Amino acid sequence: MGLTELFDKKLVFSLEVFPPHTAVGIEHLQKTLVDLEQIKPDFISVTLGASGITKSEDTIKVADFIQNDLKIPAVAHVPGLYQSKDEVRRLLDALVAHDVKNVLVLRGDAIKDQIPIGEFKHADDLAAFIKEYGTFDIAGACYPQVHLESTSTVSDIRYLKRKVAAGVSHLITQVFFDNKHFYNFKERLELADIDVPVEAGIMPCTNKKQMERIAQITGIKLPKKFVSILSRYENKPLAMRDAGIAFAVDQIVDLISSGVDGIHLYTMNNADNAKLIWQATHTLFEDATEMKTMS
Repeated sequence: MGLTELFDKKLVFSLEVFPPHTAVGIEHLQKTLVDLEQIKPDFISVTLGASGITKSEDTIKVADFIQNDLKIPAVAHVPGLYQSKDEVRRLLDALVAHDVKNVLVLRGDAIKDQIPIGEFKHADDLAAFIKEYGTFDIAGACYPQVHLESTSTVSDIRYLKRKVAAGVSHLITQVFFDNKHFYNFKERLELADIDVPVEAGIMPCTNKKQMERIAQITGIKLPKKFVSILSRYENKPLAMRDAGIAFAVDQIVDLISSGVDGIHLYTMNNADNAKLIWQATHTLFEDATEMKTMS
């Protein structure tokens, strides 16, 4: 059964991790993943390095461990902006060799002073290429608050529709901290007749500088309530963790109550935080899945 088919059967819960830059870091991540196995996520996605251009070997290694050692479906990120068709083809061949058959297509972040290769200008170009390659279930990224480089909301949705037409079968949102952005986004999808499952991307706030950096890079807006948490607890790590997890749990409860297709948790490679969030919400996932099977 492909990952996309899961959405018809249950409320999907997935995780994202990123490969560290050292062998010691990879070993530590593997221990983290063994820890995360306890919460039985439906899949785990693995990013392809900083800005999408660092070593694909690390992504393959981590995805292989998830897929074949932990027996959890792995989703490998595939950015296209700085990769040629031959490079992407070699990456896909390596993934197939490790029985990893799920990918997340991304244009990838533009990097100052680095010239894109130009063979994949947008994620839809990459999705179409991978669709022609065959084998893969293709997920895509989406942006409830509109992509930072998009000229308008209409343009953003137009590109997303092209991405789905090119072969993307489900979507994972960029992180957001105000659910109204997600609900408005879902309305835009309906108006544009984009009918694929959409997972909501949630990240627990545990570090003020990290959150502010993410907001700056992505262009997402931080709600007043969230900013208050950052300001009040920035010098109190345990309180910040508890407040951040509580905020994420509150988001998830609201999203599940409103019929979200799935939750994609950006773990930042922190198993403890992910487990705390799962412990606080797993009965809601079970209830939502039971309702799906009865309908």
